[in-house]
Amino acid sequence: MLNLPKLPACLALGLALCLALFGCATPPPPTEAPRTWAGRPVGPPPSPNPALKQAMVSRANQEWAFFGRQTVVFKGGEESIPHVGAWEDDEGGYIGRVNAYWRAAGKPNLDGLDCRQPWSAAFVSWVMQGAGVPKDQFPPSPAHWVYLSRLIGNSDYPGRWFVPRRVSDYSPSPGDLVCASRGSYRPATFDGYTTPDALQGMNTHCDLVVAKDGQTLEVIGGNVRNSVSRSTLELDGEGRLQPVPRRPWFVILQNRL
Repeated sequence: MLNLPKLPACLALGLALCLALFGCATPPPPTEAPRTWAGRPVGPPPSPNPALKQAMVSRANQEWAFFGRQTVVFKGGEESIPHVGAWEDDEGGYIGRVNAYWRAAGKPNLDGLDCRQPWSAAFVSWVMQGAGVPKDQFPPSPAHWVYLSRLIGNSDYPGRWFVPRRVSDYSPSPGDLVCASRGSYRPATFDGYTTPDALQGMNTHCDLVVAKDGQTLEVIGGNVRNSVSRSTLELDGEGRLQPVPRRPWFVILQNRL
C-alpha cells in the first residue's frame, strides 16, 4: 500500500480553509420570485383541496354527457364537430336545464328558448355553485367579464382560488379556466396582461379544463355550438395554448386548489 507523506500542519490548515471558502461561495438554490400580475403581487395560495377541484371537473363532464357528448375539435385554423349532441332548444329537458344555469347567474326568466342570450357564463356559474365553490371565491355572473374582472382585481388577496396567468408563460391544467374574446372587439392587453377596467362590457368566453394529455387539452363549455360541448385544443411543445381564429385566448385563470 502506498504511504503518502503527511502534509505540514500549516498547509493542511490552509487547504481546509480553502475548501471551506469554496463551500461558502456556492450559491444557494434559486427561489422562485413572488409572482405578479400587471405589476401587482399575487397573494399566497390557499390550502390544497384536490377533491373540490375534481368536483368542478366531474360536474362539467356530467353536463356534457347529459347534452349528448357533443365534441368540437380545433386543429390549426380549422374547426370540426365530429359528434353532434343535443342543443339548447331541443325537447327532452334541455330547455329547462339551461334555465337552471341562468338561475345560478341570477336570470331566472331565461331558458334554452332564449337562443340569442349567450349562456356560457351562466353554465360556468352553475358548475362552480354545484361543486361547492363559495361566491366570494367565484362570483356567479351572467357574463364572463364580470367574474373575470372581479377575480383579477382580487388576485392580490391571500388564499384566492383562481388567479390570472398569461397565456404565453403558463400551461393550463384540469380545473383551470381558459378564456378568449368573442366578436371583433378584444380586451386591451399590455405584454399579455389585462386589467379589470379593460374587461368592462367585453364579450368573452371561458371553458373549464377537464383533461390534459401531452399536447392536447380537453375543455368543456356551455353555449358552444348551441350545446354543452367538449372541445379539443392544441398545445405547443411547452404546453402553451395554440391560437385559433375562433378562440383568441387572452387569459387563463389558474385553479390553485
